[in-house]
Amino acid sequence: MKGSSLIVSIVLFVLIGVLYILHFTGDKGDTATGSQEASSVVREGTRIAYIKTDSLILNYVLAETLHDDFTQKQEAYTQEYGNKRTVFEREAAEFQQKLQRGGFLTEQRAIQERDRLVGKEQEILKLDQDLSTKLAEMQNANNQQIIDSLMSYLKVYNANNKYDYILNAANVLIGPDSDNITAEVLAGMNSRYQASLTTK
Repeated sequence: MKGSSLIVSIVLFVLIGVLYILHFTGDKGDTATGSQEASSVVREGTRIAYIKTDSLILNYVLAETLHDDFTQKQEAYTQEYGNKRTVFEREAAEFQQKLQRGGFLTEQRAIQERDRLVGKEQEILKLDQDLSTKLAEMQNANNQQIIDSLMSYLKVYNANNKYDYILNAANVLIGPDSDNITAEVLAGMNSRYQASLTTK
């Protein structure tokens, strides 16, 4: 698993999650009226903004911190697995050589050593699965933490700015730069995150 896969996964996960922003920021009072109008009609005076979520995540300090932590864990797990695999392969090679030259005093002793190596290989395979599961769970938790952070900040942000819709730029084919609030939201999220570190 490459270190960059975390960023890719986070971006994809957040792009999906941002679609829920409409639920949290939409004007609930116009729901009944809006259902009677064509879905393609935009109300006069509707305020719309958009965020480039991929750019936001790549520059969000919390995302960078989570990515660094994940990479360190991944490297540690890879080293742990690699070390045990190397030891096993050496022991297996030594067993094969000893078996070929008749180095075991009895057949029973050779069988015992073979069974020990088979058991050790199973333990290593299980370790690989366990470590992969831990990394996947950590990645999912990181993705969810970023989603939660973005959504909670946008609720606060939109309480003051009163946008009817905040969209993901991936779904915006064309739009004025003045409606791009990525930099503003990113600055606010980073500021809030840095402030949370000082209170710990």
